[in-house]
Amino acid sequence: MVIKSYLHVMVPTFLSPQTTQFALCNGKVVTVQNPDSRAIVAGFHTDVNAQFCCFSPDGRLVAAAAGETAYVWDIASADPHLVRTFVGHGNFITSLIFSSPSSLISGSKDSSLRFWKIDASSADQAPITSVSLQARAGVAISSDQDGVVKIWDLLTGLHKETFQIPAAKNIRDGNGDAKLIDGRLVFAWYESGKIHIWDAGKKELAKTLDVPYPRGLRILGDGSKVILVHDKGIQAWHMWTWEPAGEVKLKDKYPYLDSLCTDGPRVWIRCKLSLAQEGWDFGVSGSSPVSFDPSTGRPHPDIMWDYRIKDTVTGKEVSEFRWKHQKPVFIQWDGQYLVAGYNSGELNILDFHHMLPQ
Repeated sequence: MVIKSYLHVMVPTFLSPQTTQFALCNGKVVTVQNPDSRAIVAGFHTDVNAQFCCFSPDGRLVAAAAGETAYVWDIASADPHLVRTFVGHGNFITSLIFSSPSSLISGSKDSSLRFWKIDASSADQAPITSVSLQARAGVAISSDQDGVVKIWDLLTGLHKETFQIPAAKNIRDGNGDAKLIDGRLVFAWYESGKIHIWDAGKKELAKTLDVPYPRGLRILGDGSKVILVHDKGIQAWHMWTWEPAGEVKLKDKYPYLDSLCTDGPRVWIRCKLSLAQEGWDFGVSGSSPVSFDPSTGRPHPDIMWDYRIKDTVTGKEVSEFRWKHQKPVFIQWDGQYLVAGYNSGELNILDFHHMLPQ
Protein backbone atom coordinates (compact mmCIF):
# COMPACT_ATOMS: atom_id res chain seq x y z
CA MET A 1 0.00 0.00 0.00
CA VAL A 2 1.34 3.41 -0.90
CA ILE A 3 0.64 5.93 1.84
CA LYS A 4 -0.23 9.34 0.45
CA SER A 5 -0.31 12.67 2.23
CA TYR A 6 -3.42 14.74 1.60
CA LEU A 7 -2.60 18.01 3.35
CA HIS A 8 0.61 19.91 4.04
CA VAL A 9 0.33 19.60 7.80
CA MET A 10 2.74 18.69 10.58
CA VAL A 11 0.84 15.54 11.61
CA PRO A 12 0.90 12.30 9.56
CA THR A 13 -2.06 12.19 7.16
CA PHE A 14 -3.30 9.11 5.30
CA LEU A 15 -5.87 8.72 2.53
CA SER A 16 -8.36 5.88 2.20
CA PRO A 17 -8.15 3.73 -1.00
CA GLN A 18 -11.28 5.43 -2.35
CA THR A 19 -9.89 8.91 -1.35
CA THR A 20 -13.23 9.57 0.39
CA GLN A 21 -11.66 9.90 3.85
CA PHE A 22 -8.33 10.69 5.44
CA ALA A 23 -6.90 9.91 8.86
CA LEU A 24 -4.71 12.19 11.00
CA CYS A 25 -2.35 10.82 13.65
CA ASN A 26 -1.95 13.64 16.16
CA GLY A 27 -0.23 12.31 19.26
CA LYS A 28 -2.56 9.86 21.01
CA VAL A 29 -5.56 10.94 18.90
CA VAL A 30 -6.53 9.42 15.53
CA THR A 31 -9.11 11.46 13.61
CA VAL A 32 -10.93 10.36 10.45
CA GLN A 33 -12.28 13.22 8.30
CA ASN A 34 -14.09 13.86 5.05
CA PRO A 35 -11.63 15.47 2.57
CA ASP A 36 -14.22 17.79 1.04
CA SER A 37 -16.21 19.07 4.00
CA ARG A 38 -13.47 18.45 6.60
CA ALA A 39 -16.25 17.01 8.77
CA ILE A 40 -15.00 14.60 11.42
CA VAL A 41 -16.24 11.07 10.74
CA ALA A 42 -14.73 9.53 13.88
CA GLY A 43 -12.13 10.18 16.55
CA PHE A 44 -10.22 7.62 18.59
CA HIS A 45 -7.57 7.50 21.31
CA THR A 46 -4.47 5.30 21.68
CA ASP A 47 -2.34 4.56 24.75
CA VAL A 48 0.84 6.02 23.20
CA ASN A 49 1.48 8.26 20.21
CA ALA A 50 0.18 6.81 16.93
CA GLN A 51 2.80 6.75 14.16
CA PHE A 52 0.66 5.95 11.12
CA CYS A 53 -2.67 4.59 9.88
CA CYS A 54 -4.05 2.53 7.03
CA PHE A 55 -7.55 1.84 5.69
CA SER A 56 -9.01 -1.55 4.79
CA PRO A 57 -9.52 -2.17 1.04
CA ASP A 58 -13.28 -1.67 1.38
CA GLY A 59 -12.88 1.48 3.48
CA ARG A 60 -14.85 -0.02 6.39
CA LEU A 61 -11.98 -0.16 8.87
CA VAL A 62 -9.04 2.01 9.84
CA ALA A 63 -5.99 0.70 11.71
CA ALA A 64 -3.28 2.59 13.57
CA ALA A 65 0.15 1.62 14.87
CA ALA A 66 1.00 3.01 18.29
CA GLY A 67 4.19 1.70 19.85
CA GLU A 68 4.01 -2.10 19.94
CA THR A 69 0.21 -2.16 19.55
CA ALA A 70 -2.10 -2.13 16.52
CA TYR A 71 -5.64 -0.80 16.84
CA VAL A 72 -8.52 -1.45 14.42
CA TRP A 73 -11.69 0.66 14.38
CA ASP A 74 -14.96 0.30 12.49
CA ILE A 75 -15.68 3.67 10.85
CA ALA A 76 -18.57 2.56 8.61
CA SER A 77 -21.17 1.89 11.31
CA ALA A 78 -23.51 4.49 12.77
CA ASP A 79 -21.49 4.29 15.98
CA PRO A 80 -17.76 4.09 15.06
CA HIS A 81 -15.99 1.90 17.60
CA LEU A 82 -12.88 -0.11 18.43
CA VAL A 83 -12.99 -3.58 16.84
CA ARG A 84 -9.72 -5.18 17.93
CA THR A 85 -6.49 -4.39 19.75
CA PHE A 86 -3.47 -6.49 18.73
CA VAL A 87 -0.52 -6.91 21.11
CA GLY A 88 2.39 -9.26 20.49
CA HIS A 89 5.38 -7.46 19.02
CA GLY A 90 8.51 -7.01 21.12
CA ASN A 91 9.36 -3.60 19.68
CA PHE A 92 7.82 -0.67 17.81
CA ILE A 93 5.60 -1.45 14.84
CA THR A 94 7.24 0.01 11.74
CA SER A 95 4.74 -0.93 9.01
CA LEU A 96 1.06 -1.76 8.84
CA ILE A 97 -1.19 -2.89 6.00
CA PHE A 98 -4.48 -4.73 5.45
CA SER A 99 -3.94 -7.94 3.48
CA SER A 100 -7.70 -8.36 3.07
CA PRO A 101 -10.82 -6.62 4.42
CA SER A 102 -10.63 -8.91 7.47
CA SER A 103 -6.91 -9.31 8.15
CA LEU A 104 -3.99 -7.07 9.04
CA ILE A 105 -0.22 -7.45 8.63
CA SER A 106 2.23 -5.65 10.92
CA GLY A 107 6.03 -5.41 10.72
CA SER A 108 8.18 -4.47 13.69
CA LYS A 109 11.69 -3.50 14.79
CA ASP A 110 11.77 -6.94 16.46
CA SER A 111 12.34 -8.30 12.88
CA SER A 112 9.01 -10.11 12.74
CA LEU A 113 5.88 -9.89 10.62
CA ARG A 114 2.57 -10.81 12.18
CA PHE A 115 -0.73 -11.77 10.60
CA TRP A 116 -3.81 -10.71 12.59
CA LYS A 117 -7.27 -12.06 11.86
CA ILE A 118 -9.78 -9.31 12.62
CA ASP A 119 -13.02 -11.29 12.59
CA ALA A 120 -14.43 -14.75 11.92
CA SER A 121 -16.81 -13.73 9.14
CA SER A 122 -15.54 -16.54 6.91
CA ALA A 123 -16.04 -19.31 9.48
CA ASP A 124 -19.07 -20.66 7.64
CA GLN A 125 -17.20 -21.05 4.36
CA ALA A 126 -15.90 -24.37 3.07
CA PRO A 127 -12.19 -25.14 3.59
CA ILE A 128 -9.80 -23.92 0.89
CA THR A 129 -8.44 -26.82 -1.18
CA SER A 130 -6.13 -24.92 -3.56
CA VAL A 131 -4.65 -21.49 -4.22
CA SER A 132 -3.13 -20.21 -7.44
CA LEU A 133 -1.01 -17.07 -7.74
CA GLN A 134 -0.97 -15.28 -11.11
CA ALA A 135 0.83 -12.03 -10.40
CA ARG A 136 1.16 -11.02 -14.06
CA ALA A 137 -2.62 -11.04 -14.35
CA GLY A 138 -2.90 -9.26 -10.99
CA VAL A 139 -4.99 -12.04 -9.42
CA ALA A 140 -4.99 -14.98 -7.06
CA ILE A 141 -7.49 -17.83 -7.43
CA SER A 142 -8.87 -20.07 -4.69
CA SER A 143 -11.08 -23.14 -4.75
CA ASP A 144 -12.86 -24.83 -1.87
CA GLN A 145 -14.35 -28.22 -1.02
CA ASP A 146 -17.77 -27.21 -2.35
CA GLY A 147 -16.45 -26.42 -5.82
CA VAL A 148 -16.60 -22.64 -5.38
CA VAL A 149 -13.80 -20.87 -7.27
CA LYS A 150 -13.00 -17.22 -6.52
CA ILE A 151 -10.77 -14.75 -8.32
CA TRP A 152 -9.10 -12.19 -6.01
CA ASP A 153 -7.51 -8.84 -6.85
CA LEU A 154 -3.91 -8.78 -5.58
CA LEU A 155 -3.87 -5.02 -5.03
CA THR A 156 -7.09 -4.65 -3.04
CA GLY A 157 -7.49 -8.11 -1.50
CA LEU A 158 -11.12 -8.15 -2.68
CA HIS A 159 -12.61 -10.96 -4.73
CA LYS A 160 -13.65 -9.97 -8.24
CA GLU A 161 -15.62 -12.99 -9.45
CA THR A 162 -17.12 -16.17 -8.02
CA PHE A 163 -17.84 -19.37 -9.94
CA GLN A 164 -19.77 -22.41 -8.78
CA ILE A 165 -18.54 -25.53 -10.56
CA PRO A 166 -21.74 -27.65 -10.62
CA ALA A 167 -20.09 -31.06 -10.84
CA ALA A 168 -17.32 -30.43 -8.28
CA LYS A 169 -18.21 -31.47 -4.74
CA ASN A 170 -16.19 -32.69 -1.74
CA ILE A 171 -12.82 -32.00 -3.37
CA ARG A 172 -9.91 -33.27 -1.29
CA ASP A 173 -7.00 -31.05 -0.34
CA GLY A 174 -4.46 -30.68 -3.13
CA ASN A 175 -6.64 -32.44 -5.71
CA GLY A 176 -7.94 -29.35 -7.45
CA ASP A 177 -6.44 -26.33 -9.20
CA ALA A 178 -7.60 -23.29 -11.17
CA LYS A 179 -5.94 -20.95 -13.67
CA LEU A 180 -6.84 -18.02 -15.88
CA ILE A 181 -5.64 -19.04 -19.35
CA ASP A 182 -6.05 -16.42 -22.10
CA GLY A 183 -8.77 -14.83 -20.00
CA ARG A 184 -10.63 -18.13 -19.51
CA LEU A 185 -10.99 -19.68 -16.08
CA VAL A 186 -10.16 -23.39 -16.17
CA PHE A 187 -10.66 -25.60 -13.14
CA ALA A 188 -9.25 -29.14 -12.83
CA TRP A 189 -10.06 -31.60 -10.06
CA TYR A 190 -9.90 -35.31 -9.25
CA GLU A 191 -12.99 -37.35 -8.50
CA SER A 192 -13.94 -41.04 -8.84
CA GLY A 193 -10.83 -42.15 -10.76
CA LYS A 194 -10.83 -39.25 -13.22
CA ILE A 195 -9.44 -35.76 -13.73
CA HIS A 196 -12.28 -33.42 -14.65
CA ILE A 197 -11.57 -30.19 -16.57
CA TRP A 198 -14.18 -27.43 -16.36
CA ASP A 199 -14.18 -24.45 -18.73
CA ALA A 200 -15.97 -21.71 -16.77
CA GLY A 201 -16.24 -19.47 -19.84
CA LYS A 202 -18.25 -22.06 -21.74
CA LYS A 203 -19.86 -23.39 -18.53
CA GLU A 204 -19.16 -26.95 -19.57
CA LEU A 205 -17.04 -29.95 -18.76
CA ALA A 206 -14.20 -29.84 -21.28
CA LYS A 207 -12.65 -33.25 -20.63
CA THR A 208 -12.27 -36.20 -18.27
CA LEU A 209 -9.14 -38.35 -18.02
CA ASP A 210 -8.77 -41.77 -16.37
CA VAL A 211 -5.91 -41.54 -13.85
CA PRO A 212 -4.43 -43.22 -10.76
CA TYR A 213 -5.28 -41.82 -7.34
CA PRO A 214 -3.36 -38.52 -7.07
CA ARG A 215 -1.04 -37.14 -4.44
CA GLY A 216 -1.23 -33.76 -6.10
CA LEU A 217 -2.87 -32.08 -9.08
CA ARG A 218 -1.89 -28.81 -10.74
CA ILE A 219 -2.28 -26.75 -13.87
CA LEU A 220 1.22 -25.54 -14.72
CA GLY A 221 2.10 -21.91 -14.14
CA ASP A 222 2.15 -21.15 -17.88
CA GLY A 223 -1.25 -22.82 -18.38
CA SER A 224 0.14 -25.27 -20.93
CA LYS A 225 -0.41 -28.58 -19.16
CA VAL A 226 -2.18 -30.45 -16.39
CA ILE A 227 0.15 -32.31 -14.03
CA LEU A 228 -0.75 -35.29 -11.84
CA VAL A 229 1.56 -36.69 -9.15
CA HIS A 230 0.83 -40.20 -7.88
CA ASP A 231 2.72 -42.87 -5.93
CA LYS A 232 4.73 -44.06 -8.95
CA GLY A 233 5.47 -40.83 -10.77
CA ILE A 234 4.27 -37.75 -12.64
CA GLN A 235 1.95 -37.61 -15.64
CA ALA A 236 1.21 -34.59 -17.83
CA TRP A 237 -1.37 -33.74 -20.52
CA HIS A 238 -1.48 -30.83 -22.95
CA MET A 239 -4.17 -28.30 -22.16
CA TRP A 240 -7.03 -28.25 -24.72
CA THR A 241 -5.79 -31.20 -26.81
CA TRP A 242 -5.46 -33.53 -23.77
CA GLU A 243 -2.71 -35.52 -25.48
CA PRO A 244 -0.05 -36.99 -23.16
CA ALA A 245 2.78 -34.49 -22.59
CA GLY A 246 5.25 -36.68 -20.73
CA GLU A 247 5.67 -39.08 -17.84
CA VAL A 248 8.30 -39.38 -15.09
CA LYS A 249 8.97 -42.42 -12.92
CA LEU A 250 9.84 -41.56 -9.31
CA LYS A 251 11.87 -43.86 -7.06
CA ASP A 252 10.77 -42.50 -3.69
CA LYS A 253 7.39 -43.30 -2.20
CA TYR A 254 4.79 -40.74 -1.17
CA PRO A 255 5.83 -37.85 -3.42
CA TYR A 256 3.95 -34.56 -3.34
CA LEU A 257 3.99 -31.25 -5.19
CA ASP A 258 5.88 -28.36 -3.65
CA SER A 259 3.08 -25.79 -3.55
CA LEU A 260 5.41 -22.82 -3.10
CA CYS A 261 6.72 -22.94 -6.65
CA THR A 262 4.78 -21.34 -9.49
CA ASP A 263 7.45 -21.01 -12.17
CA GLY A 264 6.04 -21.60 -15.69
CA PRO A 265 6.33 -25.22 -16.88
CA ARG A 266 8.54 -26.38 -14.00
CA VAL A 267 7.46 -28.74 -11.23
CA TRP A 268 9.12 -29.28 -7.85
CA ILE A 269 8.56 -32.62 -6.11
CA ARG A 270 9.29 -33.55 -2.50
CA CYS A 271 9.22 -36.98 -0.88
CA LYS A 272 7.40 -37.25 2.44
CA LEU A 273 9.66 -40.05 3.76
CA SER A 274 13.18 -39.19 2.59
CA LEU A 275 12.57 -35.41 2.23
CA ALA A 276 14.44 -35.64 -1.09
CA GLN A 277 13.57 -33.00 -3.69
CA GLU A 278 13.43 -33.28 -7.47
CA GLY A 279 12.75 -30.75 -10.22
CA TRP A 280 11.28 -31.42 -13.67
CA ASP A 281 10.77 -29.08 -16.61
CA PHE A 282 7.79 -29.99 -18.82
CA GLY A 283 8.28 -27.04 -21.15
CA VAL A 284 11.22 -28.20 -23.29
CA SER A 285 9.91 -28.32 -26.86
CA GLY A 286 10.18 -31.70 -28.60
CA SER A 287 11.61 -33.38 -25.53
CA SER A 288 10.53 -35.54 -22.63
CA PRO A 289 10.43 -33.83 -19.21
CA VAL A 290 13.95 -32.67 -18.31
CA SER A 291 15.24 -32.87 -14.74
CA PHE A 292 17.00 -29.95 -13.10
CA ASP A 293 18.67 -29.36 -9.77
CA PRO A 294 15.85 -28.03 -7.57
CA SER A 295 18.26 -26.27 -5.21
CA THR A 296 19.59 -24.07 -8.04
CA GLY A 297 16.52 -24.03 -10.26
CA ARG A 298 14.15 -22.61 -7.68
CA PRO A 299 13.44 -19.03 -8.78
CA HIS A 300 12.40 -17.56 -5.45
CA PRO A 301 13.35 -17.44 -1.76
CA ASP A 302 12.46 -20.46 0.32
CA ILE A 303 9.70 -20.18 2.91
CA MET A 304 10.34 -22.72 5.64
CA TRP A 305 7.43 -24.32 7.46
CA ASP A 306 8.58 -22.72 10.71
CA TYR A 307 7.69 -19.41 8.98
CA ARG A 308 11.20 -18.04 8.70
CA ILE A 309 11.84 -16.51 5.29
CA LYS A 310 15.30 -17.38 4.01
CA ASP A 311 17.18 -16.24 0.90
CA THR A 312 18.33 -19.43 -0.85
CA VAL A 313 21.23 -17.67 -2.59
CA THR A 314 22.88 -16.05 0.44
CA GLY A 315 21.48 -18.38 3.07
CA LYS A 316 20.55 -15.30 5.10
CA GLU A 317 17.30 -15.20 7.02
CA VAL A 318 15.27 -12.30 5.65
CA SER A 319 12.50 -12.15 8.22
CA GLU A 320 10.33 -14.10 10.61
CA PHE A 321 6.66 -14.59 9.85
CA ARG A 322 4.22 -15.67 12.53
CA TRP A 323 0.63 -16.76 11.92
CA LYS A 324 -1.48 -15.41 14.75
CA HIS A 325 -4.31 -17.95 14.70
CA GLN A 326 -3.75 -20.97 12.51
CA LYS A 327 -1.42 -22.56 10.03
CA PRO A 328 -2.41 -22.11 6.37
CA VAL A 329 -3.13 -25.30 4.44
CA PHE A 330 -2.00 -23.98 1.03
CA ILE A 331 0.60 -21.36 0.14
CA GLN A 332 2.03 -19.98 -3.09
CA TRP A 333 4.85 -17.46 -3.30
CA ASP A 334 6.55 -15.66 -6.19
CA GLY A 335 9.13 -13.50 -4.42
CA GLN A 336 6.76 -10.58 -3.84
CA TYR A 337 3.29 -11.92 -3.17
CA LEU A 338 2.41 -14.72 -0.77
CA VAL A 339 -1.10 -16.21 -0.99
CA ALA A 340 -2.32 -18.41 1.86
CA GLY A 341 -5.55 -20.43 2.07
CA TYR A 342 -7.08 -21.73 5.31
CA ASN A 343 -9.44 -24.43 6.51
CA SER A 344 -11.69 -21.58 7.67
CA GLY A 345 -12.30 -20.69 4.01
CA GLU A 346 -10.32 -17.46 4.23
CA LEU A 347 -7.68 -16.39 1.73
CA ASN A 348 -4.95 -13.92 2.66
CA ILE A 349 -2.73 -12.02 0.23
CA LEU A 350 0.55 -10.54 1.48
CA ASP A 351 2.61 -8.08 -0.54
CA PHE A 352 6.18 -8.33 0.75
CA HIS A 353 7.39 -5.49 -1.46
CA HIS A 354 6.18 -3.07 1.22
CA MET A 355 6.93 -5.28 4.21
CA LEU A 356 10.46 -6.65 3.80
CA PRO A 357 13.64 -4.57 4.09
CA GLN A 358 14.85 -3.21 0.76
